[in-house]
Amino acid sequence: MLKHPILLPIALMLFLALLTFWINQTVQEQGLNISRLNRHDPDYMLYNFVSTRTNAAGKTKYVLAATEMRHFPDNDYTELKRPRFTQFGLDKPYTQVYGQRGKISANGKLVEFNQQVKVIRQGTAEKGEMQLKTEKLIMEPDTEVAYTDLPVTIHQKPATVITGTGMRFDNKAATMQLFNRVHVHYERAPVAASAATPAASAKKTGNRKQNK
Repeated sequence: MLKHPILLPIALMLFLALLTFWINQTVQEQGLNISRLNRHDPDYMLYNFVSTRTNAAGKTKYVLAATEMRHFPDNDYTELKRPRFTQFGLDKPYTQVYGQRGKISANGKLVEFNQQVKVIRQGTAEKGEMQLKTEKLIMEPDTEVAYTDLPVTIHQKPATVITGTGMRFDNKAATMQLFNRVHVHYERAPVAASAATPAASAKKTGNRKQNK
């Protein structure tokens, strides 16, 4: 108990000074945290990153890799450098996607590839290898759907070339849709030598839906 009258205001002033200092420190720390969240700075980075997803049976469903991965807390997005994506399917040819840059959405449902994007679908006994080139491709790994609104060029072996603007690729349904300015160039396979008929080529334009 304080006995001297002058000690009470001194103690009160000291308490108020300490309270003011504590409030000031708290506000500064909170302000620093808010400032960090508002800035587009990575909170962690990984190099030579590899992520594997398996199905219910324990078999590899897809593999996502990159030379560098950076996570940004302000939008919860993850940016990738030189991403590589490989999707596997039961009794289906695997599909690979490459790009110079990439991005994973906050919920992990979308993977975006940018700059010199290339998609390679493994060939089978019935169909030759397919390669697709574009500058942007958005993938939904869980639904096995990919799409873009930019120009695409598709090479289907042995000698089919398809170009168009805007594309939707459904791996489960084995379909591909091109939406605008579609051009198709293909060469017929050579007939038997006895028929003596030279190989012919044809070129078509128009909207088209192509099975894989």
